[in-house]
Amino acid sequence: MSTSKFAVAGATGRLGRHVVDVLAEQGHQVVPMSRATGVDIITGKGLAEALTGVDVIIDVASWHASDQEAATEFFRTATRNLHEAGRHAGVGLVVAVSIIGTDKATAGFVAAQQVHEEAHLSGPLPARILRAAQFHEFVGQLLDWQQGDVAYVPALPTQLVACRTVAETLVDLATDPDAPAQPGPGTPIPEIAGPRRETMSEAAKLLGARRGIKVVEVDGSGMPDAETAAAGGFLPSPHAKLAGPTFQEWLNTQL
Repeated sequence: MSTSKFAVAGATGRLGRHVVDVLAEQGHQVVPMSRATGVDIITGKGLAEALTGVDVIIDVASWHASDQEAATEFFRTATRNLHEAGRHAGVGLVVAVSIIGTDKATAGFVAAQQVHEEAHLSGPLPARILRAAQFHEFVGQLLDWQQGDVAYVPALPTQLVACRTVAETLVDLATDPDAPAQPGPGTPIPEIAGPRRETMSEAAKLLGARRGIKVVEVDGSGMPDAETAAAGGFLPSPHAKLAGPTFQEWLNTQL
């Protein structure tokens, strides 16, 4: 297998750490890019130096909150900077992660991903997008956001996926010589999801039992695009790849 030099934007984040590990295990050179490594993709600090000699950028950088306007501005600025610096450095490809159902979202963080995808696909560098289901790790975030020992979690359908599985699929997409650089007309954007459909509240109850938190199931009304979510709008498409452990299997591996 031939090896390449990859730069990973968001390398120290929840998904980025796995992407770096998968690339390294396959023998590729990896340049981790995050503020912790001296690279700021918003201000551009250290970006040109980090991209020297890089063949492919994998963009898994993300905004830390759900506010649509702030997330949109982050994705717009970061994507523009990655493409411009990458073009100057002679990078051949950008591969970015997005969220399943982005095209159906009208509000919140998921809607901001529309701008993220469009910015990549209209940028000067060839780009590939992978849409992922919500991560197993997101369930813990839902519980962390709640106060006290009772959590109210919507009974919305999902097909949770492990971060490691997403990272492996991203690297496969980034290293596939036959994958199209841009999705052509009528060609669906690739998707990755877990093997089993469940509800967010079911998964939260499993984790809550470990943490001593009572999870109360609610209908999800009031959340962005709750009706779309309830109707399965954020579930994987028929063409999606289904892989990795179920939430229960993944949870059994966690300390």
